[in-house]
Amino acid sequence: MVDKKNLKNMDVPFVVAVLLLLATSLIVLSTASYNLVKGQPYYYVELQTMWILSGIFLAMMVNRIDYQRLQKFSWYIYGFNILLLSAVFIFGSEAKGATRWIPITSSFAIQPSEFAKIFLILSFSDFLTKRQGKLNRFRDFIAPFFYVLVPMLLTFKQPDLGTTLVFMAIFIGMMLIAGANIRKFGGLLLAGATTVGLALWLHFSTNLPSWLQFAQGLPLPMKEYQLKRLTVFMNPALDRSGDGYNILQSMWAVGSGGFWGKGYRQGTQGQLSFLPEQHTDFIFAVLSEEFGFIGVITLLVFFSIFLIRGINIAMHARDLYGVLIATGIITMISFHILINIGMNSGIMPVTGKPLPLISYGGSAMWANMISIGLLLNINLRSRRLIFK
Repeated sequence: MVDKKNLKNMDVPFVVAVLLLLATSLIVLSTASYNLVKGQPYYYVELQTMWILSGIFLAMMVNRIDYQRLQKFSWYIYGFNILLLSAVFIFGSEAKGATRWIPITSSFAIQPSEFAKIFLILSFSDFLTKRQGKLNRFRDFIAPFFYVLVPMLLTFKQPDLGTTLVFMAIFIGMMLIAGANIRKFGGLLLAGATTVGLALWLHFSTNLPSWLQFAQGLPLPMKEYQLKRLTVFMNPALDRSGDGYNILQSMWAVGSGGFWGKGYRQGTQGQLSFLPEQHTDFIFAVLSEEFGFIGVITLLVFFSIFLIRGINIAMHARDLYGVLIATGIITMISFHILINIGMNSGIMPVTGKPLPLISYGGSAMWANMISIGLLLNINLRSRRLIFK
């Protein structure tokens, strides 16, 4: 437990940025979900308020436990993570072709993959801490890769491509900060990206040279709709009523906002429900349409303060374990922001990841608030505490 005198070490700009983002969530959600539930215009706002308040409570509870005590439970955390992800296939309920949620009551379910990212960061931080200075050779990368691969495969099987990509981003970010040889690790990443690109080209290409005809239509371990989502963003007009529909509607919403926006609840794409999942995956498009360039810049300023202060917390952590936890969290949230805004703007594939602290969702909000609690935990203990 942190002494009250040490609360002076609280990162005020970080906390203010979090509160501003949460307030933004409620404002944008109040317009994005206004027409979604007949007779209950504030249905999702009320639920989101509950998720936020309970999330703040979780963050406060996490903040009370010295994060260093968690290190000795790393393998238990990892094992629980695997059990939690596996439980989805036994107790999970299917929705929209995916089995990602475990129902708790008739009206409430949790999404284990949201919490799995936090559990992975906590356990992987200890795993890498014990390998400090031992990530210089190619073979040194094998154990960390398989450590992350297990939860990745379980998530991919659900299927949840977006979270699988987040796991990969967390792995890369934490490996680099843990001291992985940049030249060798970077070379492996480049080779992996090239292999994936080549595989996609062979799968979709219909005009291959004669010497490559045998590889045309190369089978990939993904469902066809997932593959289309990965590629349709490059030319969504080719499938206006199918996989390209979401991207086109979002791009129109983002582009039509102009400088000042159309005004609160004055958007067409959002208010007329042309946007799919406008209160979750595509809430950024609603904000862009109604609040315009000014609204987008304001949101990005809030996120920038949040991330910059998060990086500062990582840089001043008292030990490598704390540095890696903070790094994993900042990498996770940064990647979420990147892919969500990217898919809303039509420059990245639609992977179904919400905008952190903004999109509606109980599991996502709780996971984000737990992450924030961990960052504050590391920040408050960045200096040796003296109890009097």
